[in-house]
Amino acid sequence: MAAKADISKKAAEDALRAFLDTLTDGLSKGDSLALTGFGTFQVSTRGARQGVNPRTGEKLQIPAMKVAKFKAGKALKDAVR
Repeated sequence: MAAKADISKKAAEDALRAFLDTLTDGLSKGDSLALTGFGTFQVSTRGARQGVNPRTGEKLQIPAMKVAKFKAGKALKDAVR
C-alpha cells in the first residue's frame, strides 16, 4: 500500500488504522459504510438456531447475534471476473 501511494510505511499504516477504526466504530453503531465502486459494509442480524457439537453430537442452541457483512460493488466484481 505504501509503495503504490508513494508514501512511508508509517503513513500507510496510520491511514489503514484510521480507516479500520472508522469502519469498526460505524458498524458498532449499526451504520453501514459504502465505498463507491468497491462495496458496502453493513451490520446484519443472524437469527438463533440449533447447532450440533461435532465432537459429542450434542445439540446446542446458538443465540441470535449481529454480524458484519460485505457486499462487493460492481467495479470489484468486474475486476475479479
